[in-house]
Amino acid sequence: MHIILFLSEVLDKHPEGGLFDFNATLPLMALQFLALTLILNVLYYKPVSSILDNRDEYIRNTLTNASASLLKAEELTRTYESELADSRKNAQKIIKNSQEEAQLIVSKKIKDAQKDAEKLLNDVYNELNTQKEQALKSLEIQIDILSNQIQKKLLDS
Repeated sequence: MHIILFLSEVLDKHPEGGLFDFNATLPLMALQFLALTLILNVLYYKPVSSILDNRDEYIRNTLTNASASLLKAEELTRTYESELADSRKNAQKIIKNSQEEAQLIVSKKIKDAQKDAEKLLNDVYNELNTQKEQALKSLEIQIDILSNQIQKKLLDS
């Protein structure tokens, strides 16, 4: 109830314009609003937006650098993988060549050993034949001596 009385007294004092009375208050409020907007823009929004812009630029640069590093790493990986594959192929060739050389050396050593064994067998065979002939000659001589002795004994008796 008191509010109604207060409002009626206020309206009675200002009967000419009421709520839409265009005095200096409305332009002053508009100027205050613009000044507040300008002050907030200068003191708050510009620093915050510059910080956000700097952060955005930092993130963009970091992503660009990371992408470049990733591409370089992938390129290096491909290069090293191809070099590794080439090295493996070369190593396999070297191993194969070494095995072939080793087999050739072993087969040559085996042939040489067989030749040496054959030569040794021939030498032993020849020596045995020589000894056999000597033994036969010696036996012939002994047989001749014995036969002569037997003949002498038979003739003497």
